[in-house]
Amino acid sequence: MTTFNESLGILIQNALQEDVGDGDHSALCCIPPHTEGKAQLIIKEDGIIAGIQVAEKILQVVQPDAQFTPFLQDGDDMHSGTVGFEVKARIHTILKCERLLLNCMQRMSGIATLTRKYTDRLKGHHTRLLDTRKTTPNFRLLEKEAVRIGGGENHRMGLYDMIMLKDNHIDYCGGIEKALGKAYDYVQNKKPGLKIEIETRSLDDVKRVIAFGKADRIMLDNFTPEQISAALELIAGRFETEASGGITLENLVDYAQTGVDFVSAGAVIHHAVSKDLSLKAVLA
Repeated sequence: MTTFNESLGILIQNALQEDVGDGDHSALCCIPPHTEGKAQLIIKEDGIIAGIQVAEKILQVVQPDAQFTPFLQDGDDMHSGTVGFEVKARIHTILKCERLLLNCMQRMSGIATLTRKYTDRLKGHHTRLLDTRKTTPNFRLLEKEAVRIGGGENHRMGLYDMIMLKDNHIDYCGGIEKALGKAYDYVQNKKPGLKIEIETRSLDDVKRVIAFGKADRIMLDNFTPEQISAALELIAGRFETEASGGITLENLVDYAQTGVDFVSAGAVIHHAVSKDLSLKAVLA
């Protein structure tokens, strides 16, 4: 299993190759290759900043001795007109990294800002916020990191780190009991310690899971808050619980008031709007 830093390094190398190709000809044609310069990240919109550490990594992948001075840390409030960081490096490094760095930080800051709105509304409640796998292909690592920076929790990174028996798995397998039984045997024989979550679509489904057991978490999919409360009475703390489907900023507190353990909201990623940032040259 690769670490976050290893995965980030792969992401950066692939993204630079996609952008730079056989050379940054705009810089190569008019700036001597070893000329040094400074640049600052200018914040142009209020929100929660995310991607400071990612920006530093991008610059240092291209130039390990680049001097990076952060003025904010990931998760800090950011305000229009202020400076997020300053970098001193070869001008070619700054220009080569500029768009990748901004693309990452703008997207991550948008996600962190929206996530913070959700987690702020959950303050004082038992319920915690989870993200989902509704992410951008090849950018999931940083989208989920932005959720974490914004105060949310990562549900699972992919198909490999948790068993999630959703409606299609259950239907293809032949029912709740068959799917749970096979999943439990699989974990015991091949992946000890892997958690099992199962989706339920009705209170009858919840009763069947309770009776059969062998799950760690029950997902209550597209349940109303009233139905969640009824399900929680049946479950009585024997399984972790997660509400999913149709959860918005407007109804989030209604779900949290039921006492459900988790709410999952793909919207914190796919509804997030990128924040406005720019990287500007500092001239002597």
